[in-house]
Amino acid sequence: MFGINGGELLVLLVVAAVVVGPERLPSYAEQLAGWVRRLRDLARDTKERVGAELGDPDVDWAALDPRRYDPRRIVRDALLDDPPARTPSRPAVPRPGRAAPAAAAATTAAFAAPPVAARAPAPFDDEAT
Repeated sequence: MFGINGGELLVLLVVAAVVVGPERLPSYAEQLAGWVRRLRDLARDTKERVGAELGDPDVDWAALDPRRYDPRRIVRDALLDDPPARTPSRPAVPRPGRAAPAAAAATTAAFAAPPVAARAPAPFDDEAT
């Protein structure tokens, strides 16, 4: 504990008993016992309060591991996973020479580019450069 073995502790207790004397020894022993009781009660109350504040002692520590949020690991896991199926952002425009189903043709017509004659010229600013 403090570098004191059993024999040295016994010698210290005997010296303390001789120095204190037999008249005051019982009162000091009572005080020491009271301090030990208060310290034990304080430790017990602290343990109960910590248990009440923290709640359930069965915490999943693996879920709280900060190494899960390492950017290198996130990128590695994302690259090793199967890529998600890509969905087109707009319907595919049928190629010339191929016939499209009627429903797909109606949807494609809504997203198709306007005819060339209806297109406005591309904006051009000769002073931009």
